Amino acid sequence: MTTRRSFLVTTGLATAGLLAGASRLEAAEEKAPVKKAMGPHELPKNVTLLSIDQGDGTETLGVKTATGVLDVKKAARLLGMTAPLTLEELLKNGSAGSLDKLIAAAGKSAKAKAAYLDEAKIKHGRLFINPGKIVCVGLNYRRHAKEVGMKEPRVPPLFNKFNNSLAGHNCIIPLPPRDVAFKFDYETELLIVIGKAARNVSEADALNYVAGYCTSNDFSARDLQLETPSVQWMIGKTLDKFAPIGPYFVSADQVGDPNNLKIETRVNGEVRQSWSTNDFIFNTQQMIAYISKHWTLEPGDIIFTGTPHGVILGYPKEKQVWLKAGDEISSSIEKLGELKFKLG
Repeated sequence: MTTRRSFLVTTGLATAGLLAGASRLEAAEEKAPVKKAMGPHELPKNVTLLSIDQGDGTETLGVKTATGVLDVKKAARLLGMTAPLTLEELLKNGSAGSLDKLIAAAGKSAKAKAAYLDEAKIKHGRLFINPGKIVCVGLNYRRHAKEVGMKEPRVPPLFNKFNNSLAGHNCIIPLPPRDVAFKFDYETELLIVIGKAARNVSEADALNYVAGYCTSNDFSARDLQLETPSVQWMIGKTLDKFAPIGPYFVSADQVGDPNNLKIETRVNGEVRQSWSTNDFIFNTQQMIAYISKHWTLEPGDIIFTGTPHGVILGYPKEKQVWLKAGDEISSSIEKLGELKFKLG
């Protein structure tokens, strides 16, 4: 005989089983690799891309065009076409061709008119959410090495950030309590975005593995980095949202020589850094060649390339006024756009 109690127990167990099954399915879907595109691995060409925070928890691809920003997700639905929905999917799949087809079709179709957005009204998402590797090169500008009183390194000094540090254009970086850290500093940097698997590549061939570039900021807590019992570059640079990137990914063909770009930082409107990537100690080709000797760089991996002189750490100690909540930072790199964020 089925009692009310036994019925509730049985149905409760069944429901719990279904929920557990659903959770396992969701977890499997999240971990499932992106499906490989059919055909050759194609790098993006002649595109400027951004990420759109859709408000439903997704951050999907947008294409900057003369008509406005093409919402790739919406355009694909309206036109019944397939296209990569994130920058990471595009890079890992090598599916630039399908994106090009969507852009061309949207430009000719009245159906896609609703997929063009006013960029000023877009909330930017993160360009990168789950890259395989975030590699950082430290002390990579001659004048910066001099201002902090360090010798120029013989090989690129490498460290890493983790995915929790990734953030987008117009984000707010939450500062930790003062007893954790308080010496906050800016570091505007060129970001290299890898487009093809690179292992033991030569300097002469290195740029052929680059998909494009972004403006980024290797935001830093100098006390955690340099004043702990031992030097801790990683911990001083990997707190939540300490790696804002954006607003754009610009394909390599539109940038040209990455080793001769103007780079600038402003704090509350005041210029703090203004120099050029021609002051690199190790240029883009040298960084890629060196890193790829030690491990394989994969599509979607990103490389922070160091910052020029003008950081707060390089000021005389009596003039070091560290960043604080409410400060607004702007990082800009020639051809790549202006990244803005605020401290909270």
